[in-house]
This record gives sequence, C-alpha cells and structure tokens, in this order.
Amino acid sequence: MARVIPLETVKTVRLPKPDWLKVRAPGSPSYLHLKSLMRDLNLHTVCEEAQCPNIGECWNHGTATFMILGDVCTRACAYCAVAHGRPAPADAAEPERVANAVHTLGLNHVVITSVDRDDLADGGASIFAETVRLTRAHLPRCRIEVLIPDFQGNEDALRAVLDARPDVLNHNTETVPRLYRMARSGGRYARTLELLDRARRYAPDVPTKTGVMVGLGEEPEELVATFRDLAAVGCQILTIGQYLRPSAAHAPMVRYYHPDEFRDLKQAALDLGFVQVESGPLVRSSYHANETADAYEKAAQA
Repeated sequence: MARVIPLETVKTVRLPKPDWLKVRAPGSPSYLHLKSLMRDLNLHTVCEEAQCPNIGECWNHGTATFMILGDVCTRACAYCAVAHGRPAPADAAEPERVANAVHTLGLNHVVITSVDRDDLADGGASIFAETVRLTRAHLPRCRIEVLIPDFQGNEDALRAVLDARPDVLNHNTETVPRLYRMARSGGRYARTLELLDRARRYAPDVPTKTGVMVGLGEEPEELVATFRDLAAVGCQILTIGQYLRPSAAHAPMVRYYHPDEFRDLKQAALDLGFVQVESGPLVRSSYHANETADAYEKAAQA
C-alpha cells in the first residue's frame, strides 16, 4: 500500500485534519436556496443530518440526498451523527413532498435514503416505494437512486422497493466484518451481503451499489477481502471514503488514509470486477452520485 499516516486517538486534543480533508464552508446562493426549500417542505437531508463534508459542493450544484421516514433512527451506530431514539410515526404525505421538491429543483439524479425504522413492520419499504413512484410521475427524466437500510433481512420489503423500479439500489456495507459489532448497532455483515445478492437476483437490470468507510481500525487485507465478498454477490458500484468522527461520543478514528492509498484501494476493487469505483478521502455514498451512475452506464455498455 502507499504511504500511511498514523494518528493516535487523543480524547483531550482535536488533531488537525490533513489538507486534503479541508473544505470551504457552505454559503453559496444555490446552497441557501436549497436549504430554504427543505425547511419550507419540512424535509430532511442526510447531507445535514450526517454532517457530510461535501454539502457545500453538492448543494451549490442543486443536488441533495433526501432522507425520508424522519430524522430519528432506531439504531445507534457508533460512527453515525444521525440522532437515535424513538421516531415519530411514518408520514404518508412525505413521498409527495419529496417528489414536489425534486420537480421544483429539476434534478437529473436524486438519492433517497432513510434512517433505520425497525419499529415499522416493513422497515419503511412502502414509503420508499411510494417516493420512487411519485418522483417518477412528477419528473420522468430524473434518475432515482435509493440508499436503503437492511429491513432486518425482510425480503418482501426489499422486493417492494425494487418493484417500484429505482435506477440504482444502494445499501452500505460500512466496514469490515470484524468491526461490525463495534460499529453497526443492529447490523449484520452476512445480512448486508444477502441483501445485495437478493437484489441482484430479483432485479438483475438494477445495478447494486455499496459504500465502505476506512479509518475505523481495519487492515488493508480486510478491506480487500470485503471487496471480494461484495464482488462475489454481484455488486457493481463501490464507494470508499474516510471515516470522520462526528463527536467524542462516537467511535474513535484510528487514522487518516492518504489519497495514494485510496487510489490503491480503487485499483484493488476494479481488479476484482467492480464496474465503477469512487475512492477518496471525501467520498460518501451519494457524492457525485450522478456522475458515478453515468460512468457506470458507459462502462457497462462498453
């Protein structure tokens, strides 16, 4: 692998970020307009809730990832900045509001995600499906990507989402299997692989996508083994990004990866058969989602 930059976890001192992780604070007119629209429509975005470092860049271009089913998650994953607890009942009118927002913005590509809703019998799959259908009805040309939870392994819930015909189905792996117990409250590595496998088999024309964070204490060989598992279940699109600790109450960040290492990881994944890989310090599941989908389609047709 390329140059390694180790960082010790220090509780009392905030260590400076490397230059490649520094981004400009958001504040462009497009960003402010989109933020105002979200508040007017009573919508949530994972861009805000997860403290995404790319919010300024993406919102400046009029794109965002909509987070449905509220802003309170039923799980408490150690890496995640989204609030957890007892969520409010699902809002049946939310899909229409999201579809209206997408239409108002005239988006070419939209990502729809959610908190985990283990309190709902279908995990919120019906709301996902209705959001896809209404968005398609309001803006047929818009490409729709869904970033779904695991629905606790409920195959009928997964099929309900796929039956709504999203253009891309994304479910994040997040980390290597050894770190699942520490990092993913309620998550199971085998369940993640099973979901991606089921999606590929049930709707082979819908590309599957997943994301992995680095910096939680995994070893390079563990990452490559995880990529191999994901390739084995037919996952075609992979995102690899740096974990950034939201607060002192979250899982420690063990070290920063250098951009050269991200290039090495990308090549390792491509060598295993992934069609499209986005790998870099600031890469997140929805970062450059439109460009990634375009690149995938071109590569798949080649």
